[in-house]
Amino acid sequence: MQWEIVIGLEVHAQLSTQSKIFCGASTAFGAEPNTQADAVSLALPGVLPVLNKGAVERAIKFGLATGAHIAPRSVFARKNYFYPDLPKGYQISQFELPVVGQGALTIQVAPLSGNAKPYEKTVRITRAHLEEDAGKSLHGDFHGMTGIDLNRAGTPLLEIVSEPDMRSAAEAVAYAKALHTLVRWIGICDGNMQEGSFRCDVNVSVRRPGEPLGTRREIKNLNSFKFMQQAIDYEVQWQIDTIENGGQVQQATILFNPDTGETRAMRTKEDAHDYRYFPDPDLLPLEISPEWIEQMRATLPELPQAKQARYVNELGLSAYDASVLTTSREMADFFETVLAAVPKDAKTCANWIMGELNAQLNRDGLDMAQCPISAQQLGSMLARIVDGTISNSGAKEVFRTMWAEGGEVDAIIDAKGLKQVSDSGAIEKIVDEVMAANANKVAEYRSGKDKLFGFFVGQAMKASKGQANPAQLNEVLKQKLAG
Repeated sequence: MQWEIVIGLEVHAQLSTQSKIFCGASTAFGAEPNTQADAVSLALPGVLPVLNKGAVERAIKFGLATGAHIAPRSVFARKNYFYPDLPKGYQISQFELPVVGQGALTIQVAPLSGNAKPYEKTVRITRAHLEEDAGKSLHGDFHGMTGIDLNRAGTPLLEIVSEPDMRSAAEAVAYAKALHTLVRWIGICDGNMQEGSFRCDVNVSVRRPGEPLGTRREIKNLNSFKFMQQAIDYEVQWQIDTIENGGQVQQATILFNPDTGETRAMRTKEDAHDYRYFPDPDLLPLEISPEWIEQMRATLPELPQAKQARYVNELGLSAYDASVLTTSREMADFFETVLAAVPKDAKTCANWIMGELNAQLNRDGLDMAQCPISAQQLGSMLARIVDGTISNSGAKEVFRTMWAEGGEVDAIIDAKGLKQVSDSGAIEKIVDEVMAANANKVAEYRSGKDKLFGFFVGQAMKASKGQANPAQLNEVLKQKLAG
């Protein structure tokens, strides 16, 4: 029986302000428990919230980056629920009037299996609203008790809610990755998933094609793209099996256990009316002027999608290459610095960055910011390939040396004797010697055995110790062997 998967995401991005959304306490990660919980974070009697302007500015930037409507007037509300890490007994959030309205994000989807080709898809964004984060329950060695750390309480969040537009785990992962790239790109969130700065809740349901939406279950607090894929795959199969075996899917909040690869129900899922939202009487409505919006627009960098289009249209790169090179702002900046050294060879730059450089980064467990070779160094090396100073194989040796030991490109080339022989006279002499030493092979070639050409190239390169310019060598060989 055929089933259709329906997925929507709620992404919580911690905003990169230095202080919390409604008070001046620090948002720095890693402090001793409860050392960054002031009177407002603790909800002591008589305290009042004051809105952080920086959090609003980051929300505006996100709205502009996704082509969303920025509300000229939005309202903060109290979302009432009771957990030990929420001292007030309610969370200050937004409900009916969020700061960011409908927008969209276009993503490149690479199917997770099979031979299907990558494709483009646009996911609609329903809203993005500002709210405060809760504290954290610590289930450790507390003599059988749970500890509460309120350092995180009050950290500004932007909750980004999508429409249920995704139809596979691959699409959900691609959308989450695109959001992750975007919030880091525009500087509103550091995207550190291990520290909880970027967390995803995934709503999953299944239905037969053409039927109304099925009952959804929400997988909470996924902080790994790999776990997201695994959780969705398991949950989809669980729901299908449940329905086909005569059961019913109940709306619920569930957790994913990466050790077992399974989801499990945590509690019955609440609906909006369960939270008894009402406007927060301590906060005035948030009013955003057109001038403020334009000020924020002026601070935005060239966005990933615009940069991808430019790489395709102006540099002649494929859509795939352009998407990989804009995986992060650091990688795009690195590429453009390398390109400045060889402006007419964008494909060469892209191939080296996506090939040798990325492979070495992965082997050493490094990210682009930790790369021991600078963009200027790589650009200088590629310029030496383009001008014929070194061959591709010589460049790989230069690359390995720079990675392990550092040093300047030209100094490494000289020290290792990697300069190509480009003198036509010297190359002709090498070819003549090779042909004289293999007269029988020359005769076979001239009698029609064209495949022997590779033999002569190999012999000539060996004689030159790999330093003959390949293009010149091939040309001279063709002329000489033609007789």
